[in-house]
Amino acid sequence: MPRRLHRNLTVQVLVAIALAVVLGLVAPDTAKAMRPLGDMFVNLIKMVIAPVIFLTIVLGIANMSDLKKVGRVGGKALLYFEIVSTISLAIGLFVVNVTKPGAGLDVSSLAKGDVSKYTASGAEMQFVDFFTHIVPSSAVDAFAKGDVLQVVFFAILFGVALASLGARGRQLVELLEQLSQVIFRIVGLVMRVAPIGAFGAMAFTVGAFGVRSLLPMGRLMLDVYLTMALFIFIVLNLILRWYGFSLWEYLKYIREELVIVLGTSSSEAVLPRMLDKMERYGCSRTVVGLVIPAGYSFNLDGTSIYLSMAALFVAQAFGIQLSIAQQLSVLGVLMLTSKGAAGVTGSGFIVLASTLSAMRVVPVEGVAILLGVDRFMSEARAITNLIGNGAATLVVARSERAFDEAARVRAVAELHETRRSRLAPDGA
Repeated sequence: MPRRLHRNLTVQVLVAIALAVVLGLVAPDTAKAMRPLGDMFVNLIKMVIAPVIFLTIVLGIANMSDLKKVGRVGGKALLYFEIVSTISLAIGLFVVNVTKPGAGLDVSSLAKGDVSKYTASGAEMQFVDFFTHIVPSSAVDAFAKGDVLQVVFFAILFGVALASLGARGRQLVELLEQLSQVIFRIVGLVMRVAPIGAFGAMAFTVGAFGVRSLLPMGRLMLDVYLTMALFIFIVLNLILRWYGFSLWEYLKYIREELVIVLGTSSSEAVLPRMLDKMERYGCSRTVVGLVIPAGYSFNLDGTSIYLSMAALFVAQAFGIQLSIAQQLSVLGVLMLTSKGAAGVTGSGFIVLASTLSAMRVVPVEGVAILLGVDRFMSEARAITNLIGNGAATLVVARSERAFDEAARVRAVAELHETRRSRLAPDGA
């Protein structure tokens, strides 16, 4: 038997997911009772997200001599986010027009849920409010609520102010460095219970919704998964190759994070680990600290694909033919609204409801037919978002000449060595 294979986090999470699926199919009621395990794990992660982001950004900026570079990195990241997000939205619209998964669907036979809270939030959500919300009324409140964008905003101000102090601020920088090591040690402890969290989240999903609820919506699910796969292996692959990176090597390097996201349906579950891993892969701390957290609000490639496909799917299901101009208006609205509800519970429905409200052609209540399968597509969204944010970090780091190739080689070599040691037979 391979030595220490049972200690491999990837193996542990995969086994936990498999057991959760079996439990969900055999004993749905028991499986639904496992939800607190998943919720507790996600809460553990959220507990450390704000301090991790704050320390990473502050230390990255404080250790830079050229503050102009901070603004340049942020500008490049936002430009990249908008271009790639628009591409993902366009791909979603194109595929759903070709495959037409909602055409001929009997809407009356589908299970529907109560979406009033989402449609109400969608009607209230204004894009201007999103920008005013970035500035926190209280730094303490931003940390207490775990609002990523507000923490990023405060961290940038704090980092710039600390860097401007020069030698006088060095003692505080060293203190924050030590605090950062403590926080990442906590992250390491939290990740030991990742298999339990993945088991709880997946068991609840399968137990609550079951396989039967997937059958009528199978076409949409298949189209969404295939579209996201095309986006990753064609669009992101070409972008990374242009900048001298291998998609396969990058995916193998973050495979543990991908498996955890698969089990928890949340890319936030690995945000602290991604900050650490991308830095060890060769990206400078400043680039990682700015791009990854901002990407969680501005670079939601998987969510963009899903939203564009879901909007047209609802229209097709209700037999509503949208003109090219109307579809382009969907694209335009989603370019704005997809940035406006990041990190909010049920944000997918809120954004979709706000988009349909703005169009005033497709009934907003149509999002109810997606409730039964949304959870099963959230894994694909979260995984695509995670891969896309890492790719953005690599691209910005390379364009800024802030990528350490030697560090990448060391990280890949360490990964291979760890894998060989785990697979080596006992006594080797």
